[in-house]
Amino acid sequence: MTIDPLLFTPQPRPTRVPEAPARPARDKVALEIDGRAVEAEAGQTLLEACRGEGIDVPTLCFLETLTPVNACRVCVVEVEGARVLAPACSRKVEAGMKIRTDSARVRLARKVVYELLASSVDLSTAPGLADRLAQYGARPERFGDAARAATVEQPVKVDNDLYVRDYGKCVLCYKCVEACGVDAQNTFAIAIAGRGFDAHVSTERDVPLPTSACVYCGNCIAVCPTGALMAKPEFDLREAGDWAPGRQTAVDTICGYCGVGCTLTVHVQDDRIVKTTSPLENETTHGNLCVKGRFGFEFVQLGRPARRDG
Repeated sequence: MTIDPLLFTPQPRPTRVPEAPARPARDKVALEIDGRAVEAEAGQTLLEACRGEGIDVPTLCFLETLTPVNACRVCVVEVEGARVLAPACSRKVEAGMKIRTDSARVRLARKVVYELLASSVDLSTAPGLADRLAQYGARPERFGDAARAATVEQPVKVDNDLYVRDYGKCVLCYKCVEACGVDAQNTFAIAIAGRGFDAHVSTERDVPLPTSACVYCGNCIAVCPTGALMAKPEFDLREAGDWAPGRQTAVDTICGYCGVGCTLTVHVQDDRIVKTTSPLENETTHGNLCVKGRFGFEFVQLGRPARRDG
């Protein structure tokens, strides 16, 4: 019996990674944005059309990887002939539309939304919102401090070792609910319960988080725009006054826990890993991770001596 030696000889692998087929070209739609004639792809939203032209439209509850829920209303724009302002994150482009993104009516609507949010919740850890309030001349103090005490001000919930919930910073953007549901995790551990001033993020039957369906993937943390949901290491560093983004570096690597190949962005401060995230644009994760990928980095630091400067 003759054995083919090729069976035991390593064969060269192709060096080129197969690419996904190109997306079919869409029809173009002609419209006008801020007096400028533009073309957008059919099916695009007004927000996508504006961003394609380099026009700044603020968002809060919107994220590219989640289904728009039209909750915050800071992305509203004025559509000529329409009775009400339109949410740019979900309104589709139509031929002949005339859009104004920075009219007096639009600016007033955004200003009031920012004022109402900042008067009722703590936005101190919401990236970029202080600049937005200044941009629109928002004065939340004119609504007084009673609104915050009457709505969502409450103690921070620390009931597990992985992440902290501070609903005094929650703007009910629905991002965490969407990430926990069909848009990412499909766990459905949380939802919005109650109505009006009683609306809040809740587990099923309002049970404690550790006894709920939560799998601690942390994808809700990744999408939270205000810091209402925060990884425990970051929360502890902030409480101690040691959180210093200016001293942090970030590097991408591949998670080694399984064979999926998720991209991890490892954030390091003072030679210690302080958190891990994943890029939204990554085709494998779209910003999502499992509990191991997001929180399973402490073993790297076990037994390491404390850093000594000097």
